[in-house]
Amino acid sequence: FTGGKINFTENRAVLHIALRNRANRPILVDGKDVTPDVNAVLEHMKQFTNSILSGQWRGYSGKQITDVVNIGIGGSDLGPLMVTEALKPFNKGLKLHFVSNIDGTHLAEVLKKLDAETVLFIIASKTFTTQETCTNAASAKDWFLGYAKDPAAVSKHFVALSTNAEKVSEFGINTDNMFGFWDWVGGRYSLWSAIGLSISLSIGFDNFTQLLDGAHFLDNHFQTAPLEKNAPVILALLGIWYSNFYGAETHALLPYDQYLHRFAAYFQQGDMESNGKYVTRSGRQVDYSTGPIVWGEPGTNGQHAFYQLIHQGTRIIPADFIAPAQTHNPISNGKHHNILLANFLAQTEALMAGKTSEQARAELEKQGLQGEKLESILPHKVFLGNRPTNSIVVKKVTPFVLGVLIALYEHKIFTQGVIWDINSFDQWGVELGKQLAKAIEPELQDNNPVSSHDGSTNGLINFIKTSR
Repeated sequence: FTGGKINFTENRAVLHIALRNRANRPILVDGKDVTPDVNAVLEHMKQFTNSILSGQWRGYSGKQITDVVNIGIGGSDLGPLMVTEALKPFNKGLKLHFVSNIDGTHLAEVLKKLDAETVLFIIASKTFTTQETCTNAASAKDWFLGYAKDPAAVSKHFVALSTNAEKVSEFGINTDNMFGFWDWVGGRYSLWSAIGLSISLSIGFDNFTQLLDGAHFLDNHFQTAPLEKNAPVILALLGIWYSNFYGAETHALLPYDQYLHRFAAYFQQGDMESNGKYVTRSGRQVDYSTGPIVWGEPGTNGQHAFYQLIHQGTRIIPADFIAPAQTHNPISNGKHHNILLANFLAQTEALMAGKTSEQARAELEKQGLQGEKLESILPHKVFLGNRPTNSIVVKKVTPFVLGVLIALYEHKIFTQGVIWDINSFDQWGVELGKQLAKAIEPELQDNNPVSSHDGSTNGLINFIKTSR
């Protein structure tokens, strides 16, 4: 909150909270107040969003934009994708698409749905050098020019979320349509920045500011609430309790809201990239567990897939159940939502209370079973219970409420990192594979066998070459 360079391995401040500093208090980085710069980018986003949604901005043929494609990866994709899905009820009319994977199939399948005359591409890369993003962007541009023919048309259909004006201009994007952000914005915390432009285009800028307002509300709560009433601290301590004292290896996020179907995937990065560390801030190898494996699916789908293991498996799996009291789609007189909430409540009660041998026996006897047949089935009907869950109930999923929820988990993750004495804001584990991929890629250009790697990798490369 003060602009200190707590990401010391990269010599960077960690200030995503400045992006939602709705009180406009001065926040200094290297002696400079960053708040005016943040507000300037927000104003730029507002003007651009309004020009697209109003129809003022037109494509090369004079038609209004109908589709937006966000091309990015990691934090430049996961956050905007999750939020635009979560807030679909607030969509203003544009169709949103997201391309992240270098697998050409991802881009190809999206392009099949588009009209070159009415599509806007957002290229999200701070340096404009990210391999996956730049490769996808170049291929999207080639596809577009196959229809538009004129390179000058690129500037009407491509914008950039970047700070590399030279590369952006070389690509053909007008730098007036370049939205910047700063090195104190970590990728997994960047949806609050210009990276959230696709969110703003989807739900409108006013709703985007509501998202910021919700996060700011939770920021204030985290700073001011006493520890015993501090929601992120309580969640963090519960997670540490189960992980470090009960041996829990995973944590399930189970939203009972289909709009939140990407929530767990988003916080897989948010949590595992932050706290998947094995050395302390001083460089000592830890002798305790740090970040858990985070996973989950929306209810009630998960109930018919993996809940069996949560209820009766041999591993303790703490789980957060998240549900809105009100639905955006009260079809059939709210019947669907009542069933959904009944399952939400029943699952947490069942995980807590379980079913004793006596209760199971009484049920079986009521069904007419007795003797050896009853005894043989009885152990399979017993639930031990005492499986930990947190229930988080909101009134309704709105931009403000979603902002609160996201910030809640951000601060939980930070708190756990402090207690574990690790740096939650770097991600060196992402780099090694990238480095090796750069060395391997040229080796795939011909059919000559390779022998420069370990036996397994050599074998895989050579098999791929002979199989193409």
